[in-house]
Amino acid sequence: MNLLLLSVTMLLTFALLATATWYVARGRQVHAAQLSARLLANSVSPMMVFDDRPAAQAELEAFSRRSDLLLVQVQTPAGAVFAQWQAGAAAPTPRIAPPLAMEQLGDAASVTMQELEVWAPIRLKNEVVGVLVLRESLAGLRMAVLTLSAASAALIAVAILVAWRGLLLVQRRALAPLVELSRLAEHIAKERDYGKRATVYRRDEVGRLTEHFNDMLKRIEVWQADLNLQLEQEQEAGQQFQQLAHRDSLTGLPNRLFFQGELQRYLALSVEHGELMALMFIDLDNFKTVNDRHGHDAGDEVLCEVSRRMANVVRSRDVLCRLGGDEFALILPTLPDQAAAEQLAQRLIDAVRVTMTIRGQVMPVGATVGLAFAPLDASEATALLNASDEAMYEAKRAGKNTFRRVRHAGT
Repeated sequence: MNLLLLSVTMLLTFALLATATWYVARGRQVHAAQLSARLLANSVSPMMVFDDRPAAQAELEAFSRRSDLLLVQVQTPAGAVFAQWQAGAAAPTPRIAPPLAMEQLGDAASVTMQELEVWAPIRLKNEVVGVLVLRESLAGLRMAVLTLSAASAALIAVAILVAWRGLLLVQRRALAPLVELSRLAEHIAKERDYGKRATVYRRDEVGRLTEHFNDMLKRIEVWQADLNLQLEQEQEAGQQFQQLAHRDSLTGLPNRLFFQGELQRYLALSVEHGELMALMFIDLDNFKTVNDRHGHDAGDEVLCEVSRRMANVVRSRDVLCRLGGDEFALILPTLPDQAAAEQLAQRLIDAVRVTMTIRGQVMPVGATVGLAFAPLDASEATALLNASDEAMYEAKRAGKNTFRRVRHAGT
């Protein structure tokens, strides 16, 4: 845009200068022609008084050496052609009538784009004895002006080209930091990499803008680091809260809340895919006696030891939970048959019955297990839990340290 304005301005200036040059040069040529006409008129005035036509013709011939001269004509007061010189004409030009009377003629002139004519009165002792007409071509002047204009146009074109190249260099130098800043901003917006910094090339407005941009990036980077730290802390706190909410603080096993969610999930999968699963309700035998005789601390150690023993027996995909007190539950997903669950129940009972010594004292604890299957015994969580609980009480009545499967009416 700047280059276009510069070009238009220079072209308008060139046009004005070319026009002014033409009119000034043409005016100078008119003035020179008038001066030459007066001098020639003074030279031929005695010849007209003495009616010496050959001498007047010779004077005109001598004057005609100028290349731009087209016609010189000397006229008598009566209007007759006294002497005449004409460039390259076979036939003489007829008399050229002056625009004014001889007494009022003065230095009259007529100018066109092609030629000019001037009239000069011929006087002798303040008496008008004739008139001189001088006609000159403006072709040479026009060619000179055109040549000068062409040279000027070429110089202007070179100047515009140089200005254009210079403007490009200046713009590139001025805009390069802004372009780099823009690309960096796009990269940061896309990658969220606030550790990047822009290079400060100059101590000017762009440099100050770059410094402010870097300062903003630094603040955002600090803010982002603080935010990430806060998010990490919140995630850790959330994970800890989640663990506390779903873990038993004493044994480290999943608690009742976690058990309820997992039971719902595995039961839904069992019903959806038609797979056999089992639920064991486990209650410790003689735990109240141990707790009353040896104290709660010893009872807590017994619970932890029982949890470790049972965890070592179950499969990796089974879910062992402490429901509270001395009650535990075990979810067994994807069983091949009922016998697999019964065998695992017996292994649990055997693992708990192994002699347990706490603080130098033998703890006579055992485990009674109630077993229920889904979807055979129930297809709803509460019903399945009640069935396993009922089976556990039946095992208690059978003498403890054993397992029973829930009995249905008629079985």
